[in-house]
Amino acid sequence: MTGPELLVLWDVDNTLISARGFGGLMYSQAFRAAFGRELTGPVDLGGRTEVDVIGEVLRQHGIEDTEEAARLLSDALAHSFETRRAEIPGHGEVLPGALRALEHFADDPRVHQGVLTANLRSVALIKLEEFGLAHLVDWDVSAFGDEHADRAELVTFARERAQRIRPFTRDQVVVIGDTPHDVHAATKAGVRLVAVATGRSSRQDLHRAGAQIVIDDLSDLEELIRSVWAR
Repeated sequence: MTGPELLVLWDVDNTLISARGFGGLMYSQAFRAAFGRELTGPVDLGGRTEVDVIGEVLRQHGIEDTEEAARLLSDALAHSFETRRAEIPGHGEVLPGALRALEHFADDPRVHQGVLTANLRSVALIKLEEFGLAHLVDWDVSAFGDEHADRAELVTFARERAQRIRPFTRDQVVVIGDTPHDVHAATKAGVRLVAVATGRSSRQDLHRAGAQIVIDDLSDLEELIRSVWAR
């Protein structure tokens, strides 16, 4: 069968980019816009899907987690990011090696790459556009945090969408991410994983979560390439 041999699915926050708390700031603004009151306490994002986070935020504030309430907060969150998108680069950076890694795999005919992120689709697109990375991934084979609470299901969605390219077996799918949530999603979905210790989770945390391959960051392209192709 001709075509790419691997489907590589990238996490966004703290794997490709760092936004240094901008997401929490946007949650505060969105909650105020949606419900007319202040968000109390920090929002624990940390690799959890937006469906999961929004449900918890609603329940913590005594709001029934209905489809309507979740959509209200989700829409407000997307609007907050859109109206303040120009501020994002000032709050963060493209992480070391990320641009070079994306460019390498984009140029490799054996690889097709998308994103697998906890973000809303619109927010993930805004972030990568503002950091100049959006053109390097295929958004039509990607999966997003507003599609399911279980991150492992996002892997299934991405594989199904990639059928238009070619069928990828589980062994031909590689998730690259920085949290135990990425590890658990890849393990549950039965696909391969390269964990990067570029977020809040240490190498030891990622190994304890079940990651077999853990690298410090994306700056060593040769190490990343070996890790992605390891069987």
